[in-house]
This record gives sequence, structure tokens and C-alpha cells, in this order.
Amino acid sequence: MTGDAPLWSLGIRDLTEGYGAGAFSPADAIASIQERIAEVNPALNALVTPAPTDRIAAEAADSAGRWRAGRALGPLDGVPFTVKDNILAEGITATWGSKLFRDFVPETDELPVARVRAAGAIVLGKTNVPEFTLEGYTSNLLFGTTRNPWNSELTPGGSSGGAVAAVVSGFGPFALGTDGGGSIRRPVAHTGLVGLKPSIGKVARHSGFPPVLFDFEVIGPIARTVEDAALVFDVIAGPDALDRASLAPDLAAVPGPKRILYVPRFGDAPVDPEISRSVAAAADVLRGLGHEMTEGAVPFDIGTFNAAWPIVGAVGLAALFDLHPGHEALVNPKYLEMAERGRAVSAPEYFEVIEAIHALRRAMVGVFRSTDLILTPSIAALSWPAAEAFPPLIDGREAGPRGHAIFTGWVNMAGLPAIGLPCAPSSSGLPIGFQLVGPFGADRTLLEVAGGYDGRVNAG
Repeated sequence: MTGDAPLWSLGIRDLTEGYGAGAFSPADAIASIQERIAEVNPALNALVTPAPTDRIAAEAADSAGRWRAGRALGPLDGVPFTVKDNILAEGITATWGSKLFRDFVPETDELPVARVRAAGAIVLGKTNVPEFTLEGYTSNLLFGTTRNPWNSELTPGGSSGGAVAAVVSGFGPFALGTDGGGSIRRPVAHTGLVGLKPSIGKVARHSGFPPVLFDFEVIGPIARTVEDAALVFDVIAGPDALDRASLAPDLAAVPGPKRILYVPRFGDAPVDPEISRSVAAAADVLRGLGHEMTEGAVPFDIGTFNAAWPIVGAVGLAALFDLHPGHEALVNPKYLEMAERGRAVSAPEYFEVIEAIHALRRAMVGVFRSTDLILTPSIAALSWPAAEAFPPLIDGREAGPRGHAIFTGWVNMAGLPAIGLPCAPSSSGLPIGFQLVGPFGADRTLLEVAGGYDGRVNAG
């Protein structure tokens, strides 16, 4: 305990300050978290594969020794965390939510995991995902359904549903997640957390699963505060020669008030009225911090994006399956159907999609000449029943499979950074979140603006 707070509830800075003062050790923090996992995880199904207990104990002892000797490796030394199950961590099964990979135990860490572990942080285990991380809720045939800690009848979203359920429940103060179409930003909106989707290449990647979403998917931090997300980002960000997209120069945060384009809805697509009211109030908070807020329409062609988006995933999944003969008996039939749609795409059609991607990226350069950031809701619907793939109705209107997710995928297609932040909950207490999107490379500026918002909201 620190004061009246159990160790499992502490953030990164409180944990490491406690280690440094000798008030408690990494082993004490891990014991508290493991007790919490044993108590809460059976109802939530967030953590699906624990790390080896002997390795956790050895790493905790090593960290404690460094803290006693005044040689801590940095602000993450001894901090427990979890890893989404589509990111590889050495010695821990990586299933990608599929029976196809249920026996795959990687021999190396994927680069961001290696960086966090080199900073002294301790992997506690892997968190649940939808199969192949291609859906906006979290359930699969291998591990079952993950539930929202705020209401266990409902979903925490996806595909980082296990990751957000773990962080909000106290299974470590942060998690590493992935975002290929909103898979960090929407789940943090459904659970009241903070999540950063970095610019493409800002967090170098290699030694992982094959990509199925072109270059859209990035690894980013999920945490309870902007400060903690920034601490993790500082460790995982940076170039690596094996990831050429990571070799662009790092950009410093740009201080001062920002011109923010507030886009409350995309065309006539439905948005839950409670979400609209909550996000409008968050825009007012940012306005009160001195930012210039202009309300407007979505600044790109939604139709082109909607036509290109489903083709990318279908083609990528078909390519993945071609690497694994005999996969048919091991995967959910709906993904076999998706892959067949991908195989039917011609080369000219796919090249049209690639050109649409590049056209969007070029168009966003022009958009950010007249505005600094874009603000939208992160979600169009409140959390829905946990075992259902999507809410069929939003605000009484038919929404379709991607209706709840309309605000996020374009950011990935454009390669831009975005941060998901919590705003006022619904009348029933369900979390709601919004996103701030910046120009390519503006990750640290987003964190600075988000930190100002976080500070104002938490100050009451």
C-alpha cells in the first residue's frame, strides 16, 4: 500500500518513486498485481497467457537490486506491464487470437517490447485480441470473450480489448497495444483510458507477425494518464535500420495554442447523442485552455476511404493464409470468407487502393496547412454486448459493421498520429472518449496538448 491505495492501482511515477524511497519493491508491486489478476481476471478474461513466474521473479529481483544501488535504468525500471497478443514477447505464446498460432512461442522480443524490457520493465503476460486483430470487439475461438470492467455484460472494444481491460483493472499501469484502424483509440474510449497511435515509423517495428493492413498498424502505449503514456512512448519511440519508415527525423513538441478543427460527425453517419454532448464539452475544455476551435466537416473524401478500407484487410488476410497451408480447419469461417474476397481482388484494383492511400496522405498535408490538430469523437456508439461484433443500431438508425468505428480508420490510412483521451461518461456511467489527430510526426505535440487537457480535467 502507498497511503490508502493498493500497489496495483499506482501509476508509473508512484511505483518508481516508491522503489527509489525503499517503501516497497518491484516484487511487492507484482505480488499485489497478481493478487488483483487472480481476483478480477476470471470475470473479464483480459490476460490470457501469463509470463513465466520464475522469469518475473528474477527480473523483479534484478530491478530491486538496481534501485537499492541507485542504478535504476530509468523511469520504467521494475514497472509491470502487459503485451497485446499480436505483439511478440520472447518465451510467451503469441497466438494472434487464433488456433493457427496457439503453439507459437517466439524466441525473440518484437522491437518495442525489447526496448521496454531493456528499460527494466517487466512483462506479466499477454492480453486477449479478436482473431487476427481485425474486428472492433474482443472475442475469439481460442480464448473466448473479453469483457468491459465498467460493465461485464459489455465489450471493451477491440482489437486492444484485453489490453485496456487489463490496464483499467490494475494489471499493470500500462500496456503495449496496436492500432491498425482505431484499435487503441476506440478501446481506450470504452474504458476511460489514454492511448497513443503514433505516426507510421515513429515506433520502429521488426521481428513480428506479418502485416495484414498494409503499413497502417503501429504499436503504441495504453495507460491511465497522459504522463504515463508519454513515459512509455519516450522508451519505445525511435528509429531502427530494419524499419526504413522509422528513419524520418524526430520532431520536438511545438508549444503554444493550437488551431483545432472540431469535426463532430462524418457526413450523416449516426453518433450516439451522449457521445456528441460529451465530446463537445471536451472541445470546450480545450477552448478554455486557449486553443482556437473551429467546427467543420470532415476534410477528406469519406467515400474513397470507405471503398478502399475493406480491400486492404481482405488482401492482407489472403496473403497471410497463403503462408499457412491447412489453415482452413483452424480459423473462424468468417475469416476464410474474408480471405476469399481478398483473393478476388485484381492487381489493378489493389494498385488503385494504394494510390487512394497515397492520395489521402498528400491531401492531409494540405489540410494541416490551415489547421494544427483535428478533434473528433473516437467512437460513434457506447459499449455494446460483449459477444456481439458490433452494435447494429446507433441513435436508432442502422449502422452496419463499421458504423461504431467511422472516426478512426482514416487516421491509420493517412499514417498520422492521434491520441485518445477520456471525456465525461454517459448517464449510465459508461466511458466516452475523443481523439486529437496531428500532422505526420507531431506525436510529441499531441502529447503536450493532451497533457494540458489531462491536467485541467484532473484538477477539477
